[in-house]
Amino acid sequence: MIRWREGKVIQRLREWRGAVELTVEVDARQVRALAYPAVVGEPVIGDRVLLNTNALDLGLGTGGYAIVVAIPDRLPPDPVFEGHIVKSRYSPLQTVVLSVDEENSPCRPIMERASHLAGMPVVTADLHSALPAVVAGIHADAPHARIAYVMTDGGALPAGFSRNLDALADHLVGTVTTGQSWGGDLEAVTVHSGLLAARHVLAADIAVVTQGPGNLGTGTTWGFSGIAVGEAVNAAGVLEGRPVGSLRISEADPRARHRGLSHHSLTAYQKVALVPAELAVPEGLKPHVLEGIAPLAQRHTLVTVATDGLDDALRKSPVTHSTMGRGLDDDYLYFLAAAAAGRHAASLIAENGQEK
Repeated sequence: MIRWREGKVIQRLREWRGAVELTVEVDARQVRALAYPAVVGEPVIGDRVLLNTNALDLGLGTGGYAIVVAIPDRLPPDPVFEGHIVKSRYSPLQTVVLSVDEENSPCRPIMERASHLAGMPVVTADLHSALPAVVAGIHADAPHARIAYVMTDGGALPAGFSRNLDALADHLVGTVTTGQSWGGDLEAVTVHSGLLAARHVLAADIAVVTQGPGNLGTGTTWGFSGIAVGEAVNAAGVLEGRPVGSLRISEADPRARHRGLSHHSLTAYQKVALVPAELAVPEGLKPHVLEGIAPLAQRHTLVTVATDGLDDALRKSPVTHSTMGRGLDDDYLYFLAAAAAGRHAASLIAENGQEK
């Protein structure tokens, strides 16, 4: 169900690659709204807009915007379809993209030959907020490493929703949107084809796989979109990559199930991931945290990672770190663990002979 509203654009606010934030007057009040110009065209002050207010009315923390569905009095020109892959399939806003491996793609010959990752490290994390910290950890030791981001469809579907990606543009060789997600530099149908595109089309040394911002969770063991991190481990392993797991660790989360090692990391790596990964464990963790991580050693390799220099790398990131409304110093261990995974992945590049 959708709560439909009609509004008028009062102001254009922040803009980043793929999205525009607006102030829109709706029912005699002003609200924040978000438009994706690739879908609805460029909104201008004075436009009448049709809105989906579901997220706004629910008060969602990450995505509490009214979403512009159409600018009905000034529709954008018809697109020229280069591809025929439909994402957000059969929803009112289904969009057509050119998938990296479909027949019309100039990358099709490369993708037809691509069958494995040649040992490329693949960092997996369950939250989008880990991405900037992982990148910081990689570039702390391997500043010239070519990093590709493979975005799954567990959170936001439009890549343009992520301000992290806009800020990291100069630190990534590209974004591959997979599944129902769209708007990356490359489009792929599955995480598997997305990883192959990262390695063979973008020539990445390392791929980082997370969902987009705005994860979905119910507070239950299995009702969380981020446990698909285990499936990403499986994909990397099947394709002969080297899965490197970023653990979700926190000393600040008010919910007991997320303090120490999050129960979601335990579920994803212990029950969903069926192939072994190298799980990065930052040095100096307290005994009770290590005790929570220990069961993962039954299937995976626990790698203790030195943390010297990671604080500086995190603070130099072009992204203002934030997870669940908590900044770097509010939930320091969470970001440090993600950076440690990046550092470990960077150590594998030279071993694999990949860094350009």
